[in-house]
Amino acid sequence: MKKLQEDIKTGNWERMYLLFGEEEYLKKQYRNRLVEALLPGQKEMNYSYYEGKDISVGAVIDTAETLPFFADSRLIVIENSGWFKKGESRLTDYLQELPDTTRILFVEREVDKRGRLYKAVTKLGYSAEMKRQEEGTLLRWVESRVRQDGKTISKDAAYRLLERSGSNMESLEKEIEKLICYRLDGAEITKADVEAITTWNMEEKVFSMIEAVASKNRRKALDYYYELLALKEPPMKILSLLNSQFRRLLETIALKQRGLDKGQIAKELGVHPYAVSKYIQQGSRYKKEEIRRILEEGADLEERVKTGRIADRMSVELFVVKYSSP
Repeated sequence: MKKLQEDIKTGNWERMYLLFGEEEYLKKQYRNRLVEALLPGQKEMNYSYYEGKDISVGAVIDTAETLPFFADSRLIVIENSGWFKKGESRLTDYLQELPDTTRILFVEREVDKRGRLYKAVTKLGYSAEMKRQEEGTLLRWVESRVRQDGKTISKDAAYRLLERSGSNMESLEKEIEKLICYRLDGAEITKADVEAITTWNMEEKVFSMIEAVASKNRRKALDYYYELLALKEPPMKILSLLNSQFRRLLETIALKQRGLDKGQIAKELGVHPYAVSKYIQQGSRYKKEEIRRILEEGADLEERVKTGRIADRMSVELFVVKYSSP
């Protein structure tokens, strides 16, 4: 992303750009900044936008061949085309002949880095992967984002915000906006404000539920369960997430025993490093054999619900009570 910031600052543009990855907030931010910098005040005349799986390659090429109107260049934005997963040979070949007067900005969620299109864009332009950000980066961003509205946030409050809302920057942005409106007459956002106004991410609530189970705090674990039910979350979805989280605890224990660090474990599991810290902490409270028994119990309960031998709500309740009892 430093390269993108430098290009925006200097105006030394590549012929094409690719923004990809799972962090939607960053992709949107850099897409908008690039469009504004590439076409200052000229968006109406020399800007074309294509989105979705049914984009016509021929239409894109025709647009690319059209000379800009009273400007040095035109910009084509192509978003969520899926071309970087399935391949698009005609466009790949055409990019070699792209006129100097046209620039293309691709925005995609997933890419195949082995594909010809990805390799062509990387060779002829620049690609930037927008990954989920690490905890330290997110904490600094939250503090910076709050300062933009003339307020401050304590470190405890910023950390609690991540705990409750997760690491998705779009979700965090919405929660920050709520906090700023809630604190219109105050200068600092506190941990109490975060507790009072922000929304629990479901996976984070399930994580806290497991924490309560591991701590043998039955009442707290059941409280989390009833809160999820009050939010209209289906019991089987909750049980599925519980099983998924326990499975990740087991995988984390195994990877840690192999000597992998947090970053390597996060890559192996496909999760945020911020979550790995929690998996390690929670996993330390269990033996591998115990987690295996829990997973077997969870699978058995799912089977009993599907075959009508037990009610779905009661099944999760029994699961929580059994493993959170002292």
